[in-house]
Amino acid sequence: MSDAVATPARDPARRVSEGRPSRERFSTRRLSFDVDGDTCDATLYRPRDVADPDAVILGHGFAAEASFGLDRIAERLVAAGYAAVTFDYRGFGDSEGEPLVLPSRQVADWSAAVDRVRAVATLGDGLALWGVSLAGGHVVRVAAERRDVDAVVARTPFSDGRALLRSKSPTYLARAVGAGLRDRVGGLVGRPHRVKVYGRPDEFAALNEPGALDGYAALIPRNSTWQNRTRARTLLALPRYRPVADAADVGCPSLVVAGTEDAVVPYATAERLADALPASSLVALPMGHFDPWEDRFVEVLAHEVAFLDEALGRP
Repeated sequence: MSDAVATPARDPARRVSEGRPSRERFSTRRLSFDVDGDTCDATLYRPRDVADPDAVILGHGFAAEASFGLDRIAERLVAAGYAAVTFDYRGFGDSEGEPLVLPSRQVADWSAAVDRVRAVATLGDGLALWGVSLAGGHVVRVAAERRDVDAVVARTPFSDGRALLRSKSPTYLARAVGAGLRDRVGGLVGRPHRVKVYGRPDEFAALNEPGALDGYAALIPRNSTWQNRTRARTLLALPRYRPVADAADVGCPSLVVAGTEDAVVPYATAERLADALPASSLVALPMGHFDPWEDRFVEVLAHEVAFLDEALGRP
């Protein structure tokens, strides 16, 4: 791993700090791709003044939809000269299927998204994956399985389910196992059991760390019909999900962006992920899990664009 904690280059910072670009500067196009009989919905953002731009695929975190801020990032990437593709996992947004958060299922969605974007003839050869939180782990696993990915950005990544076990209380873990088993059994007879996606620290929710309630809620658009609940069987799957174990197989440059004050994904896990990735850079900032969406938005994105410029060989 190579350390990269310096201030990002002035040019990337300028390119992402000018606000949302005018709609005259980019076009959007709906894409779709099939996974196990369900159709996933995606949007291609393409700069009008760049021929054959390299592409960045963007995927969201735990139970989140593309409308929860990925459009803001896609538009800034367009301003920086990249094409960007946002997509919803099966069961979320306008994608078909059951809204079920299982890592193996979502990794399959990611791989299908890569295949679809690779088939777009008007894009360049360079392709990067950008994932946040749970998707920060997904992009590592996908890049470990494929050799047609040229760069990976893992923002505040969930990369080691064992750390989740260590961070939760025995009471929480016992309740999670009970809820997960109830969902598995109930699901067989059409009575699935659901839990909150986010909540206060004194509530039982998948994300109940300090700051999770306000941080997650701030991402949800006012007109969204998304509901704060998810199948409880997810709580059985997450502790077994360890993208860090696949990191050594990633053959492209990677960037890990981590918050030293992250209460959702402990900083130590991101540091271990960066150490395990063969050609990685680590940006560590004094921030929480959701700060890159608000107070640190431009700063974090400037680091990411600077990395993409170098990894994809932009002049």
